[in-house]
Amino acid sequence: MMDDRSSKLILVPILAVLFVMIGYQYICPAGSNSCHFKTEEKFRGVSLLSTPYQDSDDFYRDQDLEDDSPPKLSSKFNFTERDLDRHVEFNIKGDDVIVFLHIQKTGGTTFGRHLVRNIRLEQPCDCKPGQKKCTCHRPGKEESWLFSRFSTGWSCGLHADWTELTNCVPVIMDKKEARRNKRNFYYITMLRDPVSRYLSEWKHVQRGATWKTALHMCDGRSPTQDELPTCYSGDDWSGVTLTEFMNCPSNLANNRQVRMLADLSLVGCYNLSSMNESQRNHILLSSAMSNLKNMAFYGLTEFQRKTQYLFERTFSLRFISAFTQINSTRAANVDLSETVRKRIEDLNYLDMQLYEYAKDLFLQRFQFTRQREHQEVRLKRREEKRWLREQRDQSDFPATTEDYTSQVARW
Repeated sequence: MMDDRSSKLILVPILAVLFVMIGYQYICPAGSNSCHFKTEEKFRGVSLLSTPYQDSDDFYRDQDLEDDSPPKLSSKFNFTERDLDRHVEFNIKGDDVIVFLHIQKTGGTTFGRHLVRNIRLEQPCDCKPGQKKCTCHRPGKEESWLFSRFSTGWSCGLHADWTELTNCVPVIMDKKEARRNKRNFYYITMLRDPVSRYLSEWKHVQRGATWKTALHMCDGRSPTQDELPTCYSGDDWSGVTLTEFMNCPSNLANNRQVRMLADLSLVGCYNLSSMNESQRNHILLSSAMSNLKNMAFYGLTEFQRKTQYLFERTFSLRFISAFTQINSTRAANVDLSETVRKRIEDLNYLDMQLYEYAKDLFLQRFQFTRQREHQEVRLKRREEKRWLREQRDQSDFPATTEDYTSQVARW
């Protein structure tokens, strides 16, 4: 027979473990998504505090992010913390709408498919085989949370730009859903290295693409033939050489990213006689930079994993599968002389400046978000250790144990 003292000594560690397990059930109840563990941590001890973005697939994804992270950057632009912190309280069940501005040949088709097919949602988009569009409704409602090519179609025109979308989207959404609640529109886009994007567009046009049904609406009308002359006669520009492509002064491929992100009403739309070229270019570039910076999110084709990471952290939405970086493209396979490359850069000198700005801001945002997340994880780990230490300290006092024993007995 064990005396009372021996019984208490045996009971102390058992009750301490029981106390921790009961406390854990209060913090992370069964069925809760608030607590996540890495596979290798499950048997090391009990984790009492949730760690965001630590699903098993995310562990390897984050390892990849570390591998391609550049050293700490010194920015040539004066970005504020507000510029770098892009987290938004996106309410998919409320009145919030993500609007995807799809610029040609920036990887927008792939990203657009990710939006409708690759996000973990309570009510996933309904994508039926053989149909180009998916139905992306809010949980329990017949309302769309996504305005994009693969959800609502080209409702504001083929590859509608910032000028078109900001004027058109609210009107279209009201017509589709017959309601006037104030919505929050979160604009997003993808950008690409200007030379690669230009070559990709040339290759696409060479194969027969035209986008001639695009509306180019600005201040309530489309441009006239004089304002926007076509570069070719006939149905398309199939077989165009790179030299011919570069020689057309009205080619919309030139500085496409700046034009599609700027407020064109500031420069008289497509009327080039409204101001001199230098003034027009300055206004267009400044407007594009401002609009890009103030968008909820943008990604870069050259940084797929970071694009995924920042989108997930911005909207608190999770992708099912990791993004893939594909560098072997048609544009990459074009053998360019330095003279031709310089000519393309000159034709896209506004886009070159925008991309330099966009890349700097994008990488600064990535580092800011990554560092903040690491700090939060370290803080939670310290709190977790402190909590466990306090429980161990409390279990060393018999009086506390006896009191807890009596509580268990009453339960």
